Amino acid sequence: MRNRCLILAAAILLVAAVALSGCGNDAATPPAKMKVAFVYVGPVGDAGWSYAHDQGRKYLMEKMPDVETSIVESVPEGADAERVITQLAEQGNKIIFTTSFGFMDPTINVAKKYPNVVFMHCSGYKTADNVGTYFGRIEQARYLTGIVAGLTTKSNIIGYVAAFPIPEVVRGINGFTLGVQSVNPNAKVKVIWTNTWYDPAKEKQAAISLLDSGADFIAQHQDTPGPQQAAEERGKFSVGYDTDMSKIAPKAVMTSAVWNWGPYYVQVVQSVKDGTWKSGQYWGGMSDGIVDITPFGPMVKDDVKKAVNDAKDKIIKGELNIFAGPIKDQDGKIRVAAGAGLPDKDQLSFDWFVQGVEGTIPK
Repeated sequence: MRNRCLILAAAILLVAAVALSGCGNDAATPPAKMKVAFVYVGPVGDAGWSYAHDQGRKYLMEKMPDVETSIVESVPEGADAERVITQLAEQGNKIIFTTSFGFMDPTINVAKKYPNVVFMHCSGYKTADNVGTYFGRIEQARYLTGIVAGLTTKSNIIGYVAAFPIPEVVRGINGFTLGVQSVNPNAKVKVIWTNTWYDPAKEKQAAISLLDSGADFIAQHQDTPGPQQAAEERGKFSVGYDTDMSKIAPKAVMTSAVWNWGPYYVQVVQSVKDGTWKSGQYWGGMSDGIVDITPFGPMVKDDVKKAVNDAKDKIIKGELNIFAGPIKDQDGKIRVAAGAGLPDKDQLSFDWFVQGVEGTIPK
């Protein structure tokens, strides 16, 4: 009997030891990483919009190694987007960044079904308890690139290849044109619409059409450097958008208006982890560092650099509001009175061009 008791006691101790050992292993298992997803309208290799967002994602991974990220690229705006966003929510992503204007309604629709997921939509205006929006005042950077164009053009015809006639694009054209006009009131900005975000051949051809009509400088709101390549092939100058496009057209690109999404992505993810995230509408400017211009190309003259740097310094300090009056529209009507500024709500719903733009806004 005594031996049986000893054997039983030993067995109990062995089971306890195994159980404790198992607990120790569980405690040593690292916690699961927070899953964060990004939805892109174009390929990450577009050298433009989606590439800039993906650089921000990589910055997030570098700064927050406890976060696991994934991407879905080249997602059409519409029903396909809703399907993709739903799949990402089903896969356990806690934060989903949807990075194109046309993803707005799909994001809102999916968010209703997944209240415990945070959705961040770039460039839109619709929010919900678990949906926020974010964008940057890229028109400030565009104003500076407009100064470059206005001081460089000889023909006083500047071509602008534009994507879709939405307020975001119209606002950028207006900001750029006001920059041009601030240093060269005789210059005109001629606009061609492509109704594309990513179509390198079509966007390049649009730039060629502008060059054929007398433009000697090219700007754009597209996701590709096609317009810059057209300018370089013709021996003309340009300014890029989204990323530093001088790498693609080094002889043409004088500077680029660019995005710096990384720090903002870190800020959002950290707030979700901390439990401090709240739905809102972020719209940062040059003072936040979310938008900027790239270093000047070697062809940019010193007087142009000085004019741009002086204006940039004033924008950052809050001394220069690029949409301060007086501002006239194409017909010469005063839209913003002297001493007044254009409210954010009106900037976000821009449906008219400033004086100096040649072109119409399709309805």
